[in-house]
Amino acid sequence: MMPDILPGMAGLASRYDAFILDLWGVIHDGTKPYPGAADTLARLKEMGKATVLLSNAPRRTGALIEAMTKMGIGRDLYGAVMSSGEAMYLELKSRANPDFARLGRRLYYLGPDRDRNVYEGLDYKDSPLEDADFVLNTGPVDFSDSVADYEDVLRRAARRSLPMLCANPDITVIRLGDPVVCAGALAQRYRELGGQVIERGKPDPAIYPTCLDALDLKPGQKALAIGDGLHTDIQGANAADIDSALVVGGIHLSELGMAWGEMPDAKGVVKLLSSHKGRPRFILPAFVW
Repeated sequence: MMPDILPGMAGLASRYDAFILDLWGVIHDGTKPYPGAADTLARLKEMGKATVLLSNAPRRTGALIEAMTKMGIGRDLYGAVMSSGEAMYLELKSRANPDFARLGRRLYYLGPDRDRNVYEGLDYKDSPLEDADFVLNTGPVDFSDSVADYEDVLRRAARRSLPMLCANPDITVIRLGDPVVCAGALAQRYRELGGQVIERGKPDPAIYPTCLDALDLKPGQKALAIGDGLHTDIQGANAADIDSALVVGGIHLSELGMAWGEMPDAKGVVKLLSSHKGRPRFILPAFVW
């Protein structure tokens, strides 16, 4: 079924009671808010709409809130926050899941220092790759790095059959208008090399009940998930049986050959959806009112 193409949130706000919002690609580009995003959050708040921010960022929620505050997105504009990094931290802490219970305590950390809070303070020891029990992947160290830059590390880990924990299933995000490789791309290559990957975050539907609990929906009330990634945000919402809206001003913008904020046409949307599995109910040019 062809999604409805809408110019903004004004036509959706009254149709849903709550909203599950992606961050990078919807609210901000990693460095600054998108035009109109903070205003749209404020309008939803004025209407009494509950919101949860759900991000595949490989860091804990406190770091996300701090970063948004520095960007000028006030903490009073949104509700609860959940991230794939927070989900990974909780799994590493509890070790209740069998995949995590089987892990040793020596980890090889693959990622930038800013994301070490995914495991800091827990009972794990940083180790060189040859001594590690598993790899904890939060993504490339530098925004300019490619998957090829990590080929040697990935091959060495695969030869040892080390499990890889991936704290961000995203393949790429858009930063300052350019694609940036994420942890999901490294995990994808690791699978190609025969490695085992354990992920947390979208599109895994297991992360959505936490969001729905935070929204405290009453019987009959409905939530809408909004994101810019068909293979993460939209597929995850599909799997959790939650209506979704795709913002095309994020990672799929170049596929559509459009400028940010431009209204997509039906032909372009059909072509985009034919190349991906996620099926949104609505299409938005951006998270604007």
